[in-house]
Amino acid sequence: MQTNKKKPTRQRILDAAMDVFAQKGYHATRVDDIVLASQTSKGAVYSYFPSKQQLFLALIDTFVERLEAQLQAAIESEPHGIQRVEAALKACLEMFTRYRKLAKILLIQATGLGNTFEEKRLTIHDRFARLIKHHLDHAVAQGDIPPLQTTVAAYVWMGAIYEVVIRWIYTGQPEPEQALPTLRTMLLRSIGVAEERIQQPDNVTLVSYRREH
Repeated sequence: MQTNKKKPTRQRILDAAMDVFAQKGYHATRVDDIVLASQTSKGAVYSYFPSKQQLFLALIDTFVERLEAQLQAAIESEPHGIQRVEAALKACLEMFTRYRKLAKILLIQATGLGNTFEEKRLTIHDRFARLIKHHLDHAVAQGDIPPLQTTVAAYVWMGAIYEVVIRWIYTGQPEPEQALPTLRTMLLRSIGVAEERIQQPDNVTLVSYRREH
């Protein structure tokens, strides 16, 4: 693997680890593999990451930070509740596409690796469910959708997105951009968005739920 030695050493190690973990899986990966792929030294790796587990967790944190930043930027670009929800959905799928290796690490390899990894996965799951809930609450407050149990809805959305992405990681189908229209329709229906509003183009401002009721 070619590495860019102009990158900071820590980033080179993380980039190499992402490739090696994605290819070999957590258990089969050795620190020596990451040293070779990063063109660094074992001392350099251990100076930043005292164990393979901590390096793996740092990779998960890297993906989550990038995903959350992308979601926030997409949400802040839209003025209204429903539009913000849709923007976040698109940004999420785009991030999983852009960082497929990190998505594989987070959604597949981090499961079944013991309590530390499970607690990490659940913390991340809850973190993004709270983000979805916040914006669903905002959509309810604006009258864009009817009142509902937004906590339940947020976890339903998380589960649906995960299943689509995991199937794509395993099989390559359907591509997230191909799945987006159907996923968007199903999720918006699940929170009570009127059918005629679901079918509107993305650049059309959605009329609020309160104006129809």
